[in-house]
Amino acid sequence: MATVQPSELKGRKLGRVLTKMGAVTREQVHEALGIQKTRRVPIGQLLVELGYCSQPQVDAALAGQAGLEYLDLTGVEISDEVRDSIPAENARAYQVVPLEYNPKGRKLKIAMKSPDNFRAVDDLRLLMSFDVQAVVANADLIDEMLTKYYSKSESMMDVVSALAEDSKFSDIANRGASIDLDAVMEAAEDNQVIKLLNLVLLQAIKDRASDIHMEPFEHEFKIRYRIDGVLYEMVPPPKHLGPAITSRIKVMAGLDIAERRLPQDGRIELSVAGNPIDLRVAVLPTIYGESVVLRVLDRSNVKLKLDKIGFREEELTKFRALIKRPNGIVVVTGPTGSGKTTTLYAALAELNDIETKILTAEDPVEYDIDGLCQVQINDEVGLTFAKALRSFLRQDPDVILVGEIRDLETAQIAVQASLTGHLVLTTLHTNDAPSSIIRLIDLGMEPFLLTATIEGVIAQRLVRTLDPTVKEPYIPSEEELMELNLRSEQTKDRTFFRPGKSREIGGGYKGRMALFEIMDMDDQMRELVMKEASTAVLREHARRRGMRSLRESGLLAIYEGITTIDEVVRETLAEE
Repeated sequence: MATVQPSELKGRKLGRVLTKMGAVTREQVHEALGIQKTRRVPIGQLLVELGYCSQPQVDAALAGQAGLEYLDLTGVEISDEVRDSIPAENARAYQVVPLEYNPKGRKLKIAMKSPDNFRAVDDLRLLMSFDVQAVVANADLIDEMLTKYYSKSESMMDVVSALAEDSKFSDIANRGASIDLDAVMEAAEDNQVIKLLNLVLLQAIKDRASDIHMEPFEHEFKIRYRIDGVLYEMVPPPKHLGPAITSRIKVMAGLDIAERRLPQDGRIELSVAGNPIDLRVAVLPTIYGESVVLRVLDRSNVKLKLDKIGFREEELTKFRALIKRPNGIVVVTGPTGSGKTTTLYAALAELNDIETKILTAEDPVEYDIDGLCQVQINDEVGLTFAKALRSFLRQDPDVILVGEIRDLETAQIAVQASLTGHLVLTTLHTNDAPSSIIRLIDLGMEPFLLTATIEGVIAQRLVRTLDPTVKEPYIPSEEELMELNLRSEQTKDRTFFRPGKSREIGGGYKGRMALFEIMDMDDQMRELVMKEASTAVLREHARRRGMRSLRESGLLAIYEGITTIDEVVRETLAEE
């Protein structure tokens, strides 16, 4: 087969590349193209089926088409130093094998299965701060090398032990507020620090963590994952590694590693096992160092269908009726981390069609969704929710999402948008649905404007769900039932469940579900709002009209064996 430089093949059609390489003739390519008119399969596959070339030749042509070299890995051996340049978890996650490693020149050469795996190259450049050069090789040979060199996983304890005695990290940790920028940069680019942080990130993603907390204290440096709303402590590295780990994160997020006195925010984009992952980085100076929290946004895990987020059938019917109205304001309320964003995205996904113009103002934009014009709020440059909303009204939208109503100005423009024929979806931070009306009045909104625009309020909470494989029935104590205002004679025909023994993180819980409280506005409710009735009066009227409270939704989930008494008591308020 003719030797041709990848640069000469880049961007050409596959048939032309194979011809230039001497693997096939023009006539054979034309024959395959003729067959392709009746069979919609890749031309490379057809040429292999016809016996005109081999699969390795097609792989080499695909690599050349992408401007990459194709390498035969038969008999190739790699040294321990080269193998250790990439953590086992990274090698397996990205399906790559290191071939050459130059720590001084910060260069790394890897072999990958497909030229389309460009995210692996980008992520390794970001994770390791190396100049990464990629070649393409046979997939089966790469699998063999992954099994041979990376069959044993390197644990976090192994890496921590290797780092524990390194004096350069102690020197940085002991400098206090003063900083040697070169020493900090050297520590941030240390291969073992990179390896440890990669293990932390990959384990967090594997365990479905929503947040990673890295916290410096007087005598320790803690790493904790928030999984299904609960924090779990991981293997803590030695305290003196804290500044190096923090600096590494700041380098990856493009933050100023020399600035240790002010809060900083950044973003890291990764792709793990083909899934796009966003990490939102928040750095906060504390008396013992910088505390870092990474919010993990796994775009592959977001459920954007209304019938998949926990609505019961009658609740789903009510909610759909609210978001299908031509104008008005629909408010989703609850504390931070209660799933409000997922509910709103699911609503937008249902409304998102070619006939509907949807604009969103968010802080931050958590998920990129095709068909939506999404605006990132930036207070530093003056792009507030209010300013974005004003511009939205000149963009001829049908539906507007306001990430959060934080002040009177934003509330007034949302009302204006509703009165001019737009559907506005937004969020508030209140304990339940009736409290949202009082909250808006407290902001300074006129009651008559609220009665003219608010169509409904949905309060929600997230509770952990039992792992069905290990849950076990039990009889709750009188004290537990009293937490729900129940007595044993009321529940004698009910079966209650609790978490069974489990070695998995979560201790018998797996995943979360939403509890909903849906309050829609009727004429009587509007009259009560005009009279500035109290939250208790609004709640009582809504209950009489059939509103199911958060606590009642929780009770149904308990009776169905989906969650536990502890979870519902922790997340919902007792009935008045």
